[in-house]
Amino acid sequence: MKTRAFDYVVVGGGIAGLAAAYRLSEKASVCILTKGKIRESSTTYAQGGIAVALPEDDTPFFHYQDTLAAGDGLCDPESVKVLVEDGPERVRQLIEMGARFDLEKDGFHYTREGAHGRRRILHAADATGREIEKTLGAQLQDRDTVTFWQNAEVIDLCMDQGVCVGCLVFSNNELTLVAAKAVFLATGGAGQIYAHCTNPPVSTGDGMALAYRAGAVLRDLEFVQFHPTTLYSGDKQSISIFLISEAVRGEGAVLRNAKGQRFMQRYHSAAELAPRDVVSRAILQEMKDTQSPCVYLDLTQVSVDVQTRFPTIFSRCLESQIDITKDFIPVTPAAHYFMGGVHTDLNGFTGICGLYAVGEVSSFGIHGANRLASNSLLDGLVFGFRAAESALSSDLKLVSRIPYEKSWDLKPFSSEWVAIRQQIRVLMWQHVGILRHKKGLLFAESELARLTHQFASFLDVAAAQEVGNMLLVAQLVTRFALAREESRGAHFREDFSKKDDERWRGHLNLVLGAEWKFEPIRQEPVLNFRA
Repeated sequence: MKTRAFDYVVVGGGIAGLAAAYRLSEKASVCILTKGKIRESSTTYAQGGIAVALPEDDTPFFHYQDTLAAGDGLCDPESVKVLVEDGPERVRQLIEMGARFDLEKDGFHYTREGAHGRRRILHAADATGREIEKTLGAQLQDRDTVTFWQNAEVIDLCMDQGVCVGCLVFSNNELTLVAAKAVFLATGGAGQIYAHCTNPPVSTGDGMALAYRAGAVLRDLEFVQFHPTTLYSGDKQSISIFLISEAVRGEGAVLRNAKGQRFMQRYHSAAELAPRDVVSRAILQEMKDTQSPCVYLDLTQVSVDVQTRFPTIFSRCLESQIDITKDFIPVTPAAHYFMGGVHTDLNGFTGICGLYAVGEVSSFGIHGANRLASNSLLDGLVFGFRAAESALSSDLKLVSRIPYEKSWDLKPFSSEWVAIRQQIRVLMWQHVGILRHKKGLLFAESELARLTHQFASFLDVAAAQEVGNMLLVAQLVTRFALAREESRGAHFREDFSKKDDERWRGHLNLVLGAEWKFEPIRQEPVLNFRA
């Protein structure tokens, strides 16, 4: 088996991984591993923008309040405070690097999205994530301390007496042991376990699965956010569905049912700008009531020039013969973002020496039960940087030899795995999706166990690990959803349709081989904000 060594390894090329690599590479050698091409991440797909309290009429405290309200009682106040207070400095740094955000005559143009009390969303047309990724990537490409390794899948973490000392990489049908002082998981979420999702094909829950097998704590996996508005494409099957940014509704677009009627004002006082879980469930109800496979987004009355403001959306819809300046856009919800993940502290530390998790794969209380729109890019930027700072200040050593003995089968990809993958996605969409019920959850649990048994003979096949990770994460999400017997944020149980603060205001934690641990939230700390 080949071996390589770097001071640090970052697994994932989205905003969190790139932010961590940017800081680490100032003082050490860094290898950025991406399972696909370097720009194939959820960051690239992020249209709306990055939420930050930069406008004159805004403050970090206002941003904090909106984040907590959206999180439905499960946000960690200290984590949110760090996010909103560090956010402006990190975004200014990004601007100094050359990030080009949209301007108006008096400065930056800010838009508004669901559950925000103010216009604080900084954006680059409707391709903000791509602009940020391009900016960070350009900085890293100029550094000789950075190595980019594309089409490289991490299939195992290398552990030595409870310490993470590196990882095993599968690339071009070869295995390589990579030693590092620390491994940073920045692998994104697991949207691909659902039949309908907005995530890129690489978002299969790998980081969660790797960390869980290594003994890390997973937290709050029942909270999966479904984006209300993705382009409806009939019966066509797609690995990733095109998202229609919430910023469209922030600029005045409205939702209409199959009868042409507006409906969101009947479900929430904020109408189209209600939290995403509310809008998604309202859309499902309207689809059911009108016996329609979709609802419609109407941009015909918005005050902005939609071709200039939303060029990506305009072009993509035009490919489907939809002119958004005069036609309604058919939309449906799809899986979008995981609030739960690998539990960390405020510095991305997982509790396992040498292992950090940042971005969507992590869970330390920022997003609670329901992420506030456009907080994800800020999360990756702020906490990717913080995790790197923490690692650089820690006394971590690079081992000279990784004690790794597990053997792997290098047989080629099998079509049988494709069938299993598709069954996972359909099961999760039908039974562990926007609306959940004990009966459906138990059925999904049973079927996933059957698929796991069917998959058992492939557990040591390197090329099969992605599907194995999907199976494991799907099972875990289902178990978490069964355990939480209430409805809160993005987790809605039809058999427990009310929020139950007395029994369930807290976090569910799970470690491999251990029983559930419920961590109640006792009271909100008193926090002092910067002037």
